[in-house]
Amino acid sequence: MSSLYVVATPIGNLEDFSFRALRILSEVDLILCEDTRVTKKLLDRYGIKTPTLSYHQHSKLQKIDYIINLLKQDKNIALVSDAGTPGISDPGGKLVEEAVESLNDSVKVVPIPGPSAVATAASISGFPVDKFLFLGFPPAKKKRKKFFEEILNSSYPVVFYESPYRILKTLNELKENFQVSGFGFQVMVCRELTKKFETIYRGNIEKVIESVKNNMIKGEFVIIINRDGK
Repeated sequence: MSSLYVVATPIGNLEDFSFRALRILSEVDLILCEDTRVTKKLLDRYGIKTPTLSYHQHSKLQKIDYIINLLKQDKNIALVSDAGTPGISDPGGKLVEEAVESLNDSVKVVPIPGPSAVATAASISGFPVDKFLFLGFPPAKKKRKKFFEEILNSSYPVVFYESPYRILKTLNELKENFQVSGFGFQVMVCRELTKKFETIYRGNIEKVIESVKNNMIKGEFVIIINRDGK
């Protein structure tokens, strides 16, 4: 029986890596990477020589078929993303779905847990995150209004990601939507979690927007919104 290992990798600091993950990546026949160049830096750091193959959101059906055929041949494969846990806002979930549907009990899907930007940010938010809503990345254009409506209507804190290119636009839209609704809220914005320039912004939206605007070093962002009264 083959195994498909879903392996969490560091979200920034390369020391945030489990012994088990290192062993699995050393032992499998192939590592599927969102970007082989990014994963190579991690593998080189730990002297791992396992072959790699790109698998990302633009991969064609033929590549999925190729991966499924390798699993049919009892090859053991690891799936990693550029950072964090595969399947969370990346195409890893689609491959797992295809493997389960195509191979049923002839493949073991094995989670190798580790870093996740969602959990990392939630753990330091100070908000009541025993329940929260995770929304991934906001739509760039279509369904954007619905995205902000979900945030406004949520009974729980909301966590989502944003790119450095749209962070100010998104924060300003949050401000506008909450002003119209009449709800008050607190926000935490995390930039470059676990990396050299890790920065956490907290407080009201005006203060956070000003802080982000005055410190625009590029980096990925995690935003957590908590409406007043929750």
